Amino acid sequence: MENELTWSDFEKVEMRIGTIIEVNDFPEARNPAYKIYIDFGKELGVKKTSAQITQKYNKEELIGKQVVAVVNFPRKQIGTFMSECLLLGSIGENKEVVLLSSDKPVENGWRVG
Repeated sequence: MENELTWSDFEKVEMRIGTIIEVNDFPEARNPAYKIYIDFGKELGVKKTSAQITQKYNKEELIGKQVVAVVNFPRKQIGTFMSECLLLGSIGENKEVVLLSSDKPVENGWRVG
């Protein structure tokens, strides 16, 4: 396999469980997106991100949803918004995104591995 990772490569990616606590429209984004605030618990606190998930989710259904995000990428400027983490999801043929989440509630901040 061409892009094979080593175990130490994988361990560098810090994926954590967090709960979405706030969702706002992001009208300045090039593609339809939300500004999302996620609580990752005491150690990491609240981080924000932008996500193009408007095809499958409305703002109200996202509040309280536990999601998986990468929390150790460098911050990234997206238009007028500074993203601090990357939500993970599966991407369909029409670029619609379905978020990855835990099938049972867990404590915010738990590491995914």
